[in-house]
Amino acid sequence: MKSHPNLRGIGAMLIAVAMFSLMDTGLKLLSPHYPALQVAAMRAFSSLPLVIAYVAWRGAFHTLLRVRWPLHLLRGVLGIGMLSLFTFGLRHLPLAETYSIFFIAPLLITVLSVPFLGERVDSSRWTAVLVGLLGVIVVLRPTGSGMFTLAGLAVLASAVCYSISAITVRIVGRTDSTESQLFWLMAMVAVGAGAMAAPEWVAIRAIDAWALLGVAIFGFLGQLAITEAFRLGEASAIAPLEYSALAWGLGLDWILWRTLPDAVTLIGAAIIIASGVYLVRRERVHLEAEHP
Repeated sequence: MKSHPNLRGIGAMLIAVAMFSLMDTGLKLLSPHYPALQVAAMRAFSSLPLVIAYVAWRGAFHTLLRVRWPLHLLRGVLGIGMLSLFTFGLRHLPLAETYSIFFIAPLLITVLSVPFLGERVDSSRWTAVLVGLLGVIVVLRPTGSGMFTLAGLAVLASAVCYSISAITVRIVGRTDSTESQLFWLMAMVAVGAGAMAAPEWVAIRAIDAWALLGVAIFGFLGQLAITEAFRLGEASAIAPLEYSALAWGLGLDWILWRTLPDAVTLIGAAIIIASGVYLVRRERVHLEAEHP
């Protein structure tokens, strides 16, 4: 049986989450030493050579100018906001807590997919998303400090930028190539964030070269995977797979910063991951029923 686009989109999203978790680790390591806008510019500049090489390998330079400029400009602005705000949050919060707050994004994407993409979201999919959101609330707790700090609000704003950008990817992907989306996002973030960061630019330390290299490679692979994910699958079906980032955040927090989650955080994480597993299983069973 031929693989269904939603399942291919789910696979691409899982890969994207893994790559972006490793990239975010590099951003967190860089964030204490550089302004947030500069980190966003460095992330884009470091990945741009890989993007150009990818476009050349695909022989897709001819597609770069055949694009819908307003949507690409919107993605560029959203990309700058998303990266700089997220980096600011990472500077002050552990990875796991940052991801927990950011997990509002899948719900926003699902909600936005109805009016902007015309997608139909059935009750089972809504249930999976809402159960995952419940897990996020358990992680944060009603009195959780992270939600109401400036860093927490920055991560929330970053999630809003990401959600709108994800919907834009789905729209622009109907006419524009994946290569053009990758190239113009990185180019616009590099130029835009770089220009805004220039007045307070901090000289890059030689010791940070390895972190920048990791950000470049993992960021490029993650951007490629997530662009494909939202191109192939329904936004409301693949967005909840963002929840798998919490497992990466918990592991990386422990390995690098020896930060252990408490029991309540682990319970919330279990709920979040269970909702994602249910979503994938439900999608597969649904497709098998359609294609016996």
